[in-house]
Amino acid sequence: MIPAMPASAVAASAARPRRLSRAVLGFGRVALMGTVAVLLLIAGVWASWGTAQHVMLTKGREQGTVEVSRCGGGVCSGPYAPVSAGSQARERVVIEDSVAVAKGRTYSVVVKPGGDDVVRSGPAGVLYAWVPLGGALLLASVVVAGGLRRTRVAWGMAGAGVALLTAAFLVV
Repeated sequence: MIPAMPASAVAASAARPRRLSRAVLGFGRVALMGTVAVLLLIAGVWASWGTAQHVMLTKGREQGTVEVSRCGGGVCSGPYAPVSAGSQARERVVIEDSVAVAKGRTYSVVVKPGGDDVVRSGPAGVLYAWVPLGGALLLASVVVAGGLRRTRVAWGMAGAGVALLTAAFLVV
């Protein structure tokens, strides 16, 4: 005859699989949300770096000014006047049409290598180049707060994103 187990032993043995499954699900949540947050930040840096590299690493690049004379089709164009040594004047360069560019104004720019495309330089150009990272910080902060339950880190990330976006808005 098999002796009967006390009720507390039965309850304890039934609780073990529940604790284990809760731990596995918790680890899965942290791993998944951590991966999503990191991917969002990597995407923000990737999107920003395409322009930021030209604005921040200006050594050896052509620098000058462009007076925007025409806008249409998502781009603006105008004559380029060189400022740096070795830079050549151009009749027409192309800059992306955005809130940071207006017809009739003159902007400091850096010429992208191998073409007539230019990007804004100076503090306004640097901040505008990193706007995608500011947006990624805001999105990742929601994931960190909700998925990882790290509210202090999330508030820090959100604050950094808002500061970057606000500074870009004010300078541009």
